[in-house]
Amino acid sequence: MELNEIRATVRRVVSDAALLEVPLDALDDNADLYSAGLASMTSVRVMVALEDEFGIEIPDRLLTRKLFRNIASLTDAVVVCLAEARQ
Repeated sequence: MELNEIRATVRRVVSDAALLEVPLDALDDNADLYSAGLASMTSVRVMVALEDEFGIEIPDRLLTRKLFRNIASLTDAVVVCLAEARQ
């Protein structure tokens, strides 16, 4: 799976799971998701949805507030998890 496809899938999953106050289409990949309405409970929904979608498990070391800051950080984490799963 190439990076653009991963990013598009992350955006779709976040759009479906995050229940943001702002449409995700209106935000770029570096926009602050917390400012757009992401809450701690919905960040858990996003995490589970990403794990299900990509068949990965996000390790505890990545589970920080910074991970959920924006689409770019979530995409980076998915890429890392996919690479680790291949090893």
